[in-house]
Amino acid sequence: QVQLVESGGGLVQAGGSLRLSCSVSGRTFSDFAMGWFRQAPGKEREFVATINWSGSKTEYADSVKGRFTISRDNKVYLQMNSLTPEDTAVYYCAASFRYRQSGTIHSSEYPYWGQGTQVTVSS
Repeated sequence: QVQLVESGGGLVQAGGSLRLSCSVSGRTFSDFAMGWFRQAPGKEREFVATINWSGSKTEYADSVKGRFTISRDNKVYLQMNSLTPEDTAVYYCAASFRYRQSGTIHSSEYPYWGQGTQVTVSS
């Protein structure tokens, strides 16, 4: 059984930084492309970033481009800089075997999800 566990969320002031981590168990980590998504209160879940199995391909939502960086070694990370209150959300990591070569921005392509970690940015 594949399980994903996020960590690293918390409360930070606007302009600050946080680093989220996500570990995968139950299957070889390099089998998966990984993605980060987020969901703010009253809003739909939205794509944040994706990375392929080797780390050679990444893609970002326009809203985080230049501020967030996705990377991986034996975990997947989301380095978040220059945070704003609009970044406040529950952040989820997700894993996709089918799109391991390219990554994918579509939440429907990820069968495995973590439980989420809260990120709150105060103004």
